[in-house]
Amino acid sequence: MERGSTHADFSGNIPRWSEEDVLAAVEADEKALVLVLDCVQDPHNLGACLRTANAAGALAVIAPKDKSVGLTDTARHVASGAAEKTPFVQVTNLSRAIDRLKNAGMWFVGTSDKGEQTLYDIDLRSRVGIVMGAEGSGLRRLVGESCDYLVRIPMTGTVECLNVSVATGVCLFEVVRQRSS
Repeated sequence: MERGSTHADFSGNIPRWSEEDVLAAVEADEKALVLVLDCVQDPHNLGACLRTANAAGALAVIAPKDKSVGLTDTARHVASGAAEKTPFVQVTNLSRAIDRLKNAGMWFVGTSDKGEQTLYDIDLRSRVGIVMGAEGSGLRRLVGESCDYLVRIPMTGTVECLNVSVATGVCLFEVVRQRSS
């Protein structure tokens, strides 16, 4: 699919990566970017996150096998071709997968309304994994504890939180912004 095309390729040519493939790709890329989705359950949100991850240049999107939506037809449709280009890797233990990637030199930044720093206070120019929590409940405790930083997105309006796919876009494109300046 050409960049900028509005026609998705639903031919079934989905990149199949394992946790080992992600680890190897991260080790080979000093600027690796990975998106981690902790228990996102809405296929529309998964599709939007995949599309945004692809647009931001993420190597892969990682999610747990349990308590998360899989790559459904709806998710693929919303992703508009990104599901066929960006590996979606479901792992048995998300905290363990994060720890393995940390051992490969990746830093993890989780989002939380309890974050003491804002997204804009963190240097995101090296290998980084952005960790987004589930709709409503946010990050699970162990996943949050696996992160090197917990940050919040500063908000000045009256709403308490953003949709996970919108928050993902804010976070991933802050990485892009920092790396381009």
